[in-house]
Amino acid sequence: MINIQLNDRQLKIIDIVKSNEPITGERIADKLNVTRATLRSDLVVLTMTGILDARPKVGYFYVGEGNFSNESTSFKQLKVSDVMGVPLTARQSDTVYDVIVNIFLEDSGGVFIIDDDDYLCGVVSRKDLLKATMGNKDIKNDPIGLAMTRMPNIATVLEDNSISDAARMLVTREVDSLPVVRYEDGDIHKMKIVGKISKTSITRLFLELMDK
Repeated sequence: MINIQLNDRQLKIIDIVKSNEPITGERIADKLNVTRATLRSDLVVLTMTGILDARPKVGYFYVGEGNFSNESTSFKQLKVSDVMGVPLTARQSDTVYDVIVNIFLEDSGGVFIIDDDDYLCGVVSRKDLLKATMGNKDIKNDPIGLAMTRMPNIATVLEDNSISDAARMLVTREVDSLPVVRYEDGDIHKMKIVGKISKTSITRLFLELMDK
């Protein structure tokens, strides 16, 4: 059995919830003067160990001391929506140059490309951008659509997919990140990007769960 020792911020979160329950993640973040995204992994740990309970559109409640065994914090119990991050997107008409600038400003491993209706239509990695710039003197005019990997050759995950499934797909497809999508009107050809899941985010979660 692997025990999880809570960090200082997680202990502060517990105190805040005890005093203000029910309380939303946004309000907890405000009280700690951090972003909601910063608290995501902490809240996952606290809910999966049974210390807090989360109810949609209501907020977090304090439950008790919880169960700190690794049985209750298995990756198999976590969903992509628990740890997904904010995606970096670009339109297929954006220039290769503009995408290169954005990808390095945001320190992202890739960019998800959307069409005029805001549906996912492509993905561009740093390797793709390197290929697009080699011997190309017109990157300020060439649209990124010329360099992207197009559907249906793009691996995606849904918000309700398990973290273990997402990790397996990352390894199998040999990519650094996957777009998290939501089907509009149930149409698999109309995918809205709602987040991203990456090797980095999964590794960070693993360390949070396994840290002694």
